[in-house]
Amino acid sequence: MLKKRALLLFIFLYTISLTAQYELTGQIIDIDNNAAIPNVFIINTQDSTTYIANIDGQFKLLIGAKYRFSAVGYYSKEVQLLSTGPAIIQLRPNFTILDEVMVSTNQLSTKLNQAVSTINIIPNKVIQRKSQVNMAAVLNTIPGLYMHTGALNTNRITIRGIGSRNLYGTSKIRAYFGDIPLTTGSGETNIEEFELKAIGRIEIIKGANSSIYGAGLGGAIHMMPNLSYLKETSIKAGLSIGSFGLRKGYLDLNISNAKHGLKILYSDTHIDGYRDNNKYDRQTVTLSSNHYINAKNEITVLGNYTNLKAQIPSSIDEEKYISNPKSAAFTWAKSQGKEDVNRGLLGVSWKHKYSDQIKHFTSVFTSYRNSDEDRPFNILEENTFAFGMRSRVIGKNRLFKRAVDWTIGGELFFDNHKSKTFINLYKDYPQETGSVKGTLLTNYKELRKYSNLFFESIFHISDRSLVTFGVNYNKTSYTLTDKNIGNNNQSGDYEFDGIISPKIGVSHQLFDNVYIYSNISQGFSPPSITETLLPDGKINTEIQPEIGWNYEIGSRGKLFSNKVYFNVALFFMDIDNLLIAKRLSEDQYIGVNAGNTHHKGLELSISSTMVENELVTINGYLTYTLNNFYFNNFVDSGNDYSGNQLTGVPSNIMQTGIDVSSKSGIYGHINYQYISSMPITDSNSLYSDSYKIANVKIGYKYLLSDKISVNIYTRIGNVFNEKYASQILINAKGFGGKEPRYYYPGNPINYYSGLTILYNVK
Repeated sequence: MLKKRALLLFIFLYTISLTAQYELTGQIIDIDNNAAIPNVFIINTQDSTTYIANIDGQFKLLIGAKYRFSAVGYYSKEVQLLSTGPAIIQLRPNFTILDEVMVSTNQLSTKLNQAVSTINIIPNKVIQRKSQVNMAAVLNTIPGLYMHTGALNTNRITIRGIGSRNLYGTSKIRAYFGDIPLTTGSGETNIEEFELKAIGRIEIIKGANSSIYGAGLGGAIHMMPNLSYLKETSIKAGLSIGSFGLRKGYLDLNISNAKHGLKILYSDTHIDGYRDNNKYDRQTVTLSSNHYINAKNEITVLGNYTNLKAQIPSSIDEEKYISNPKSAAFTWAKSQGKEDVNRGLLGVSWKHKYSDQIKHFTSVFTSYRNSDEDRPFNILEENTFAFGMRSRVIGKNRLFKRAVDWTIGGELFFDNHKSKTFINLYKDYPQETGSVKGTLLTNYKELRKYSNLFFESIFHISDRSLVTFGVNYNKTSYTLTDKNIGNNNQSGDYEFDGIISPKIGVSHQLFDNVYIYSNISQGFSPPSITETLLPDGKINTEIQPEIGWNYEIGSRGKLFSNKVYFNVALFFMDIDNLLIAKRLSEDQYIGVNAGNTHHKGLELSISSTMVENELVTINGYLTYTLNNFYFNNFVDSGNDYSGNQLTGVPSNIMQTGIDVSSKSGIYGHINYQYISSMPITDSNSLYSDSYKIANVKIGYKYLLSDKISVNIYTRIGNVFNEKYASQILINAKGFGGKEPRYYYPGNPINYYSGLTILYNVK
């Protein structure tokens, strides 16, 4: 009897132990954006037993076994499950099969091939192969997007022609680093100060999509931080040297276990610059920390600090552009124009899972930016402190027995901006002195308040079709305090009426690997407080936000036995209440609503795996943009420009390239870009010249040991030494009998070489 009881107890305990082995739960996520990857195949490498993760990437597996995790669009990964807590499996996207990759730009994570908007992805591999220092080389790979770059610290981004009217920076386009907004309360966006190696992926959504991001006519640029790799501790160090005094070094530290990761990246970049008065020095520290507390809670911490000191050569006139493109603008050189920037960002995101159907994402963030800019017409000091939060609930339900994904949430953003200008006394001192601060001219304090509520849903009306509906309510206001008693007081409040912006879109799987999509959406862009001020110091209460409707149809998918991926989109945008910067003097502008513009275009991207075998892989790509943007109704100072081509946007952009990688470790990249001419003036009386740029990069990766790998590389830019203007200042005017300064000369042939060493501690 005793033996029988002992046997029963043994069987009972053994059964419990077997059952306990299956208690390990986990989730499979995209390493770049933490999006859950659905329906991943999981194979036990010992007995070939196959499992499939659920739609949220979740699984329950036997502890102690080794598994291979495989999903279309991602590189496979083998992991031995040893822990007793929740397991997080990170898969890296395969950039040659991007249509299957999960995107999170639309807040509701979905595969790219099912998106109802035109979304482009720039994977980490593409970011790193393009440039060590220049963001424009990375972003200009995307059809429909064009980034002017007058210097590393002087840029302007346009998407589908939106933003081309801004003279010295980027506006009307939203940008985020993780969940931290990079767009200020006045609508200005600055992303070129970021270290490229801190970015894991860039997702770009084009067109008016206010139901997701609020005030942004052109779209949004979502930069995903380079998060830590779990179960890996490593140190990576790199050094690059090149033309025009380029020296760049970085140190990347990754410390993690199965559930907690920390990544710290330090970079130091110096370049003397091709032009006079063109030195650039930048130091950055980026920190990302991801923590998977338990099956229901995740926390991510993201921080960035940037210190930038950069000279400003500014634009030059046509005679200087032809005869001496290295020269800086005379007054900028004499005053030694420059900027000194300190910027910091900090954000904490919490993801909580209430159930398999309901999740909650909340992010709180803060940032500051202190900037001093020495300009020949004055010296500008700016201090900005911002804080806010973004929270959304994501749910899954069923309607008429079909799946419905939805999100509802809001964003609050407060931006406290202080600015002072001083007389620049550089003319009263010897030339080598540079800028000298004089009497206070202006002293403003601005409080910018921005809030939006949003809702978006995806209704899977069949196994092959879905419908998306979204709506956004936005409220924007400014409070200006003039603290300079000597001026006519310009203090006042300005508040825009609340704006409701809808969006509707559809996606349908036409064939096994071909999808079509379409959407109609509204966007808007409120004027900045500078644009609302009149010359007499009063606030212009008549000025209105720009409003635009976007109509789009497109198709994406794979052809020829999945060897060729394509995405083609046709769009039409109608922009009313066009805001222009009307120039009154060398440094005085006012904002004016001056009519409307029509934006018609075609965007095409094609990529193909041309050769793939055990020895070598060759991938090719081509992107093409056809723009037909024009003023439909535009009268300025009595001049009727209706029917003219929109200023500052090329009508044709083409880029093509080939990537080669071999098992021996040798790799290479060839890139060719064509930019057509573009109108420089609203009258279309002056156009820039078209230009062609070719770039080549070759490298060699090899293993010194099981723990140490080395990468050496060389890149040659502008191989054929093309002369071109990399940025245009539209509608420039000459003062004091001088010619207008339209041109920012691009770099001639240039190179850099580098070495990277990676040491895996474990």
